Amino acid sequence: MGIQKALPPGLDEFDIVIAGGGTAGCVIAARLASALPTLEILLLEQGPNNFEDPFIVNLGLFFAHLMPEGDKGLFHKANPSRHVNGRELNVLSGGCLGGGSSINMAMYSRPQWSDFDGWGGEGWTTEAMLRCMKKVEDYHDPDPEGSHGTGGPVQVSGGPYRAKHAEEDFLRALDKAGWPVVSDLQDLRAVNSFARARKMVSPEGKRQDAAHKYLHPRLSDGAHSNLHVLVETQVVKVLVEGGGAKGVIFRSNPKFGSVDVSEKTVKVRKMVVVSGGCFGSPTILQRSGVGPRDVLSKAGVPLLVENNGVGAGYEDHQAMAYGYKTSLEMEETLNGLLFGLTDIGELLKNNDPRLGYNGQDVNGKIRPTDEEAEAMGPAFKAAWDAHFRDTPDKPLAGLSLINAIPGLAKDVLPASYLGLSAFSMYPLSRGHVNITGPDMSDPVDFDTGFLADKDGIDIKKHIWTYKKQREIMRRMPCYRGEVPSWHPPFPETSGAACRDLTDELSDPIKDIVYTHEDEAVIGAHVQAKTETTWHSMGTCKMKSWGEGGAVDGSLGVHGVKGLKVADLSICPRNVSGNTCMTALAIGEHAADIFIRELQ
Repeated sequence: MGIQKALPPGLDEFDIVIAGGGTAGCVIAARLASALPTLEILLLEQGPNNFEDPFIVNLGLFFAHLMPEGDKGLFHKANPSRHVNGRELNVLSGGCLGGGSSINMAMYSRPQWSDFDGWGGEGWTTEAMLRCMKKVEDYHDPDPEGSHGTGGPVQVSGGPYRAKHAEEDFLRALDKAGWPVVSDLQDLRAVNSFARARKMVSPEGKRQDAAHKYLHPRLSDGAHSNLHVLVETQVVKVLVEGGGAKGVIFRSNPKFGSVDVSEKTVKVRKMVVVSGGCFGSPTILQRSGVGPRDVLSKAGVPLLVENNGVGAGYEDHQAMAYGYKTSLEMEETLNGLLFGLTDIGELLKNNDPRLGYNGQDVNGKIRPTDEEAEAMGPAFKAAWDAHFRDTPDKPLAGLSLINAIPGLAKDVLPASYLGLSAFSMYPLSRGHVNITGPDMSDPVDFDTGFLADKDGIDIKKHIWTYKKQREIMRRMPCYRGEVPSWHPPFPETSGAACRDLTDELSDPIKDIVYTHEDEAVIGAHVQAKTETTWHSMGTCKMKSWGEGGAVDGSLGVHGVKGLKVADLSICPRNVSGNTCMTALAIGEHAADIFIRELQ
């Protein structure tokens, strides 16, 4: 059948149905199709096919997916929250074949060693997940420690282009600020250090998304006639009967102009795998009658299986971004693209190397000392002792140099800016994703939970991180001051106030001293500006039923036979980095589990 938008007549029963063609879903479908050639597999994806789309395969055009009018991403509007000044945050997730791996910034980022071992799921150790990550990778850089994989489907490289002037200036600044630079930040051990960034991109600059690297090769090789894919098709719910998953109810996605949006049913002989991501998986389960009793009662959905873990515990890496003025030439940055001054057609015509560039050349993972943690007050020290002190590989924040203003700037004039992205790795606050009615058109009750933790610990993390990142940027030779709209509004009388420079600061550069009033200004700025990193996870956590989990260690939904969940929603705890590699590893590990069970 290949890739279609409707099932051919008479094809209404499969051995395995995978609800969601995102990052993990593509991996699972591909691995199962190869390992189990006698089983018929159907993958359902609510978005369009991504095959050879120039805005996907060319990594440098990722910014197009940040636009609400695009058809490759999904924007999930959160409830207004007083913790973020009443704002309704918009969280982006993948909305096409390949999911987030098709539209993200393709950063190659792995968790720390303590992350997976801290999950607690049987078989989900760091050793096991490292094997899965190596299975994914075709790593192009030196690997003296042997911690990376070669020969896997996903190429990892520095890409065809780097902004050398800004990169080298940043590395010099790190040296001045006392931060070490290591050869490999993604060895699962490195912390309080920085490294030149790698991306999930080929050396020639092509994005390495899960659909192009796992799914499309099998759909075109003539050896996987058991693999079937429906795109532009929404999964309404799983048909649960007699305590087991018996089928899937779906419809054509009206977003793509389908006239017939009537619900149809496909029967399942062996297994349903829900892989709709942090937003899709819990809402599919809840519409199926699997979820918290109070949520389903309010939504008017008959309760079939009470499962309090479905939809609870949403988390993300809460991000701040800061803009800086520089002495760089415009062509040394990506600001021309962001301000619409660069002709995309010319880039494509000339196969410009910037088409394989995501604007990030250096990354870091940092954490305070015990003394710094204590100086932030008793509440912060208690949280530090509980979550960080005894896991020394665990960073508090991640930093990335951005070779442009760090967002779609509408309040500044075109110039050669740089940005710094800083995100909190392990926020304490939690949210939820719940349905409000039985239909797909009913709004979703989505609370990010951002900055809502007791004692404001998440805000204090950002205050500490703000000070650290600013001292690095101030030591760059090309630094010429801050972009005020991208920084806290310190009063002019403050020693922390934003400044304009005509030349670089002369050594020795003294650190800025912040008063308690300055810290309050930073905290208020965080509440006004904090955003998502699009690293949503945790709404169907892998924990025991008694601990409030949604799925067990084999990813089976508590209380329903033959029903699995496999995507970032199953993460019981956060991870220290961009989440695409984690999603790929989850897909590989889940596929191994399912293959063993089905064999």
